[in-house]
Amino acid sequence: MNYKEFNDFCRALEATSYVVQWHNSHVWKVGGKVFAIGGLGGGLGEDDKPAFIFKTSELNFHFLSEIPGYKPAPYFASRGMKWIQHYESNDDTDNDLLYYLKASYRLVSLGLTKKKQKELGLNQTP
Repeated sequence: MNYKEFNDFCRALEATSYVVQWHNSHVWKVGGKVFAIGGLGGGLGEDDKPAFIFKTSELNFHFLSEIPGYKPAPYFASRGMKWIQHYESNDDTDNDLLYYLKASYRLVSLGLTKKKQKELGLNQTP
């Protein structure tokens, strides 16, 4: 996955916003809270190689930490947050990455206040 594909995917999710910050990273938010970052280096000192950071459940954090191409996200994980960096994107792993990006979006949106969720039209049951 490249940054254009990443941005297109995140843009398609409901009630998201985009900003460039933190060393020109592509930062995606829902309700003002970060759920995905494209950038912050390639994981092995290769700053030009795409890397993607996302929030995950505790179970997925431990699982993905052991999978090649994933690692605890620099800065975030060192502060006890369950964020993973995916730094070896290819056609075989892109579908998995899309799944985890959407799961991150959902986790972050569920952490918003009920009032904010309702305001944004998120997580509402019919």
